[in-house]
Amino acid sequence: MKTFAPKPADLTHDWYIVDASDMVLGRLASQVADLLRGKNKPTFAPHADSGNYVVVINAAKIALTGDKTDKVLYTHSGRPGGLRRDSYGELLKNNPERIIYTAVKGMLPKNRLSRTQLTRLRVFAGEEHPHTPQKPVPFEVGRISQQAK
Repeated sequence: MKTFAPKPADLTHDWYIVDASDMVLGRLASQVADLLRGKNKPTFAPHADSGNYVVVINAAKIALTGDKTDKVLYTHSGRPGGLRRDSYGELLKNNPERIIYTAVKGMLPKNRLSRTQLTRLRVFAGEEHPHTPQKPVPFEVGRISQQAK
């Protein structure tokens, strides 16, 4: 028996839509990271770009457990004095897309392939998104936590 190695002609990029309302951030981000890498496909190979497009809606309704509303997300612009501190509570009101994007980015491997796969992530704060012509398939994330309803 030979080992299966996917060829570029074998790779397809499907579209999925995930509803983030009342989902715990970490559990949602791990499922989205698996979809972006293509780990749900039988033809998955770590070196091949078999990932999917993922549209996350209702990012403003994400559930943060514990004291994460006080947790601070740091970014640096690269310029002197360019350190930026934003608490998750502020980001949940002003820019909830950044919370999910950063969580998913942290769960992907740190290489060129993951940077390509991260470009397939689309996050929206509300219900509306411009990707209806692609006909994304709804992906149901299992609610494992007791705190999410």
